[in-house]
Amino acid sequence: MAFSNWCDTPVKERATYLLKLADKLEENLPELVALCHREAGKTVMDSIDEVREAVDFLRYYPTQAELAFTDPIEQAHFNGGMQQTQYEGVGVFVCISPWNFPLAIFIGQVSAALVAGNTVVAKPAEQTSLIAHRCIELLLETGLPNNVVQLLIGSGAQLGSTLTSDPRVAGVVFTGSTPTAQTINRQLAKRHTLPVPFIAETGGQNAMIVDSTALPEQVVRDVLRSAFASAGQRCSALRVLYVQQDIAARIIELIQGAMAQMQVGNPEYLSTDVGPVIDEKAQNRLLDHIQWLDQKAKFLARVSLPKSQKNSTFVAPCAYEIQSIEQLTEEHFGPILHVIQYKARDLDDVIKQINDSGFGLTLGVHSRNERTYRHIEAHAQVGNCYINRDQVGAVVGVQPFGGQGLSGTGPKAGGPHYLYRFAKACVSVNKDKEATS
Repeated sequence: MAFSNWCDTPVKERATYLLKLADKLEENLPELVALCHREAGKTVMDSIDEVREAVDFLRYYPTQAELAFTDPIEQAHFNGGMQQTQYEGVGVFVCISPWNFPLAIFIGQVSAALVAGNTVVAKPAEQTSLIAHRCIELLLETGLPNNVVQLLIGSGAQLGSTLTSDPRVAGVVFTGSTPTAQTINRQLAKRHTLPVPFIAETGGQNAMIVDSTALPEQVVRDVLRSAFASAGQRCSALRVLYVQQDIAARIIELIQGAMAQMQVGNPEYLSTDVGPVIDEKAQNRLLDHIQWLDQKAKFLARVSLPKSQKNSTFVAPCAYEIQSIEQLTEEHFGPILHVIQYKARDLDDVIKQINDSGFGLTLGVHSRNERTYRHIEAHAQVGNCYINRDQVGAVVGVQPFGGQGLSGTGPKAGGPHYLYRFAKACVSVNKDKEATS
C-alpha cells in the first residue's frame, strides 16, 4: 500500500519533500557538523563539505526527476503509432550506506530512490547511526509519509543477508567494500525472483601518475589532500603515487617537508588536518600493513601523533616507496601513501599495471603535456580521471562519481543517468488515426 500510494504521488510533490530537507540540513549545519565530529572523526572542513554534498544531492536528484519523469517521452513507432515511455518506481529499495560519508552518501542513496517513486529501507553503517537517525528525523519533519522510508539500524553482518535475500526487495544500492558487494550480488542471485537492480560503488587502488613536466608544488598539494584528507578514508583517496624518476627526488623531498607541517589530533579543532580513523578494528588493520611496509618497503615520511592518545584511533599519515602495485593485494583504507618511481619510456606499462589491478575507480594525472595526459586518460580503465588537480571531492552534477571492474557498477552517482536505474520504463503505443483508418 505504501509503495503504490507513493509511486502514484506526482513527481513534483515527491521532489518537494527532498528540497525541504535540503533547507533543513542547512538550518541545522552546526548540529550535523558536531555529529560528524563525534561519530565519523571528521575535521571541521570535512564535516562542512559533507553537509554541502548532502544538500547538493537533495537538490540535484529532484530537479533531474522533474525533468525526466514528469512527462511521457514520445518516440516514433514502427507500426505507424507513437510510443510513449513513462518512468515509475520499482518497489522497495534497500539503501546500504557507509560510515566514511555518513550523511552525504546515506541521503544521496535514499533521495534518489524516493524521488524515483520507490519506498526505502535505509541501512546505515552501524558506526554512524546517530547521523542517519537525525537525518531521517529531519526528513519526516518535511511531512513525508512515515511509511515511505524505514530506518534500520544494526550490524551489517546481522541485517545484510536478511535484507538482500528477501524476495520483496525490488532493488539494492550499496556503497562499501568490494568483498561485501560481491556477497550481496551472490545473495541477490540466489533468490527465486527476476533479477533486480544492484547499484554498487566500492573500493579502489587509486593511483596518480606524475610526469616530469608537472609543477612540483601543485603536485605535492594535491597528493597530500588526495592521500590524507579524511584520514585517507575516502573511496577515491590516493593509494599509489607513480612519479617519473627524473623528478622523483624533488617530489619526495617536498612531500616530506609538507608532511612535517601536518597536524593530527582532535577533529573539532580548526588546527587539525587529520583526525582519527573510524574505529579500533580499522586502526589495527592499518597498523598491520604499516608494520609490513616497515619490513618490505622504503620509509619516506610519517606525521607526528599527538602526545595524548588515550582511547584514540589515530593512525599517523605515512609514505613508503614500493617497487610495484602488485605488492598491494587489497585496498588499505587509511592515510598510507605508496610511492613508485617509473621511467618515462615505461608509461604504458604503468597504465597496464593500474588496469591489471582490477580496480577502476579514480585516477589522477599531473602533466603539462596535453598529449601525455590525453593518452593516459584514453587508456586508463577508470570511472573518474582527474587532470592537474586532486582526485577527491567529486561535485554532484559536475563530476558524476563511480567506477568499473572491482570498483562497482554504473551508473555514476550525482550524474544525469543515475535515477533511471531506480525506475522502470512503462511503454504504451498510441495508434495514429490516419494510419489505422
